[in-house]
Amino acid sequence: MRERLLDATIECLITNGWSGTSTTLVSQRAGVSRGAQLHHFPTKNALVLAAVAHLSERRADELEQAAAALPRGKRRTRALLEMFAEHYTGDVFTAALELWVAARTDPELLGPVADLEAQIGRGAHRIAIKALDIEATAGGSRELVQATLDLIRGLGLANQLTDDSARRKRVLDAWAITLDDQLSRVKEKR
Repeated sequence: MRERLLDATIECLITNGWSGTSTTLVSQRAGVSRGAQLHHFPTKNALVLAAVAHLSERRADELEQAAAALPRGKRRTRALLEMFAEHYTGDVFTAALELWVAARTDPELLGPVADLEAQIGRGAHRIAIKALDIEATAGGSRELVQATLDLIRGLGLANQLTDDSARRKRVLDAWAITLDDQLSRVKEKR
C-alpha cells in the first residue's frame, strides 16, 4: 500500500503539478482509503517528500546499473552524458522540480528538500567520478564533474517547456569533447 501511495504521488506531481496534487487525489489514484493514506502519511508534505525520496533511491540504483554498463573507450564520456541527460529529462526530475518550486517558499519543505537534493547530488557526483575513472581530489576534476552535472540539469530544465532533444544532443556532443580534453589534462598532472 505504501508503495502504491508513493507511486501515485509521483504520477500526480508529474501530471498535475504541486498545486494540483492533493492527498485525496493521491489516495484515489492509489486505490486506497483516505484513512489508510493518512495513517502512512499525515500531511501532503510528508507524502510528497517520501515519494520523491523513494523514487530517487530507485533511480540511483538504475543509474548505478546503467553506469556499470557504459561502453569503454572513446565514446564512454558521451554515453555517460546521455545517461545523465535521460535522468534529468525523465519523470523523477519533473517531480523533483515541482517539489523544488514548492520548497522555495515553504519553510517546512525547504530543509528536507535541500537535504534530499544534496544527497542525490552527491550520489550523481560519485557515479560520474567512478564512471570517468578520475580521482575526485585531482586538480579541477571535482569542479569539472559538478559543471557537467549542472549543465545537464540545466538542459533538463530547458526540456520541461519544449522538446529540446536536438539542441541537447549538440550541446552534449560538444561538451563530451571538452570534458575529455580537460580530464586528460587533469590525469596528465597526476
